[in-house]
Amino acid sequence: MILKEQIQKDLTQATKKKEALSTSVLRMLSAAILNKEKEKRYKITKAEPEFTEKELVKKSQLTDEEVIEVISSEIKKRKEAILEFEKGERKDLVEKEKKEIEVLKKYLPEQLSEEEIKKLAEEVIKKVGATEIKDMGKVMVELTPQIKGKAEGATVSKIVKELLQA
Repeated sequence: MILKEQIQKDLTQATKKKEALSTSVLRMLSAAILNKEKEKRYKITKAEPEFTEKELVKKSQLTDEEVIEVISSEIKKRKEAILEFEKGERKDLVEKEKKEIEVLKKYLPEQLSEEEIKKLAEEVIKKVGATEIKDMGKVMVELTPQIKGKAEGATVSKIVKELLQA
């Protein structure tokens, strides 16, 4: 079953079970996915206007990788909100955002540990011949596709930076 269908199925179950938090988060996620599909459909229409409506809908369906990008984006938004709520000393809202992140994380692939990221980064550094911090871009370009959705960009960036400075 593809990820988008799983989210829809889980939304239906959460709604039936009257799980307010899960229902709310999954509705928001479904809306974000739908918006991304509309955006993709618009781009396709601009590039290739000869498609029928049915073909457009089919071509604009998000792949699992694209759905994972949407989920990661939603998690990132919540983490940013947590920082703001902590500044405003709103512990209730911080807790709500953390719970929402937990619901969203269920749909991400298993996350890599820092050790696994470090090992992958070391391999890429050797492969591209990076020796100093200015080579970080080359390393990230090569490393990002391998870890997309499996690790946070900030964590990966920090690890690569540490390895290049060592």
